[in-house]
Amino acid sequence: MNISNFYNMLITNLAGAERIFEIMDIVPDIVNVQDAYALPPIVGEVIFDDVTFAYEDGEEVLKNVSFHVNAGETIALVGHTGAGKSTIVNLLSRFYNTTWGRVLIDGHDISNVTVESLRSQMGIMTQDTFMFSGTVKDNIRYGKLDATDEEVVQAAYAVNAHDFIMQLEKGYDTDVNERGSRLSVGQRQLIALARALLADPMILILDEATSSIDTQTEKLVQEGLNTLFAGRTSFVIAHRLSTIRNADRIFVVAEGEIKEVGNHHQLLSNKGLYYKLYVAQYKFLHEGA
Repeated sequence: MNISNFYNMLITNLAGAERIFEIMDIVPDIVNVQDAYALPPIVGEVIFDDVTFAYEDGEEVLKNVSFHVNAGETIALVGHTGAGKSTIVNLLSRFYNTTWGRVLIDGHDISNVTVESLRSQMGIMTQDTFMFSGTVKDNIRYGKLDATDEEVVQAAYAVNAHDFIMQLEKGYDTDVNERGSRLSVGQRQLIALARALLADPMILILDEATSSIDTQTEKLVQEGLNTLFAGRTSFVIAHRLSTIRNADRIFVVAEGEIKEVGNHHQLLSNKGLYYKLYVAQYKFLHEGA
């Protein structure tokens, strides 16, 4: 009986190991070019120079996109699903290479720098924030593995996460379980903000990071975001327009092109695409109420 149980355990583990090795053997599509060099510490200036991108089927997702973002600016990307917003930040993170044109950070063409040196200076937050099994403290420290306990607490305090953490069973030493099942969506987002702040990236990307939280929690998260945005270049993708009203500039993306650029009040007064998106959203919310 023991031998048969051992055999079953062995077969199960071998099946798991096979999947792990399959993942480890995957050859990435994006690799360093032969003469790639490490990107030096950046300040966060971003330039898209006549960028066009098409998938393998040949359909162009972005068409001749050009813009210049100064270091420290907060840029919001808005538009309908499939307009090309996520493609812009994916090219900036170099999850894809451009079909045509260049993406430059502080004057460096990112296709010529090592992927590791590029992404180590960027922070990316998505709608589905991953929590690892372990304590709250461990999950925040993942942003900077050598951070002290005091730095972890300071980061949590800065993004309004400290109060709810202290209300947990063991505070910062509370085990959050795999994927953070003990925490609400808003609480996971606040921990992710603290993690990002601790990592201190000079370029920050938020892709629908606040779309699944309630209005009250959104206020706390928004205050945390304001702390996080300070002193770094930020790109925010959001369908909920209330979260991007304070952006320095808003890029309205449609049909693979940037159709409008301006701040919230300028774009509303122009009564163009942004105005239509804004009116449609608030009409929907009013009717839903």
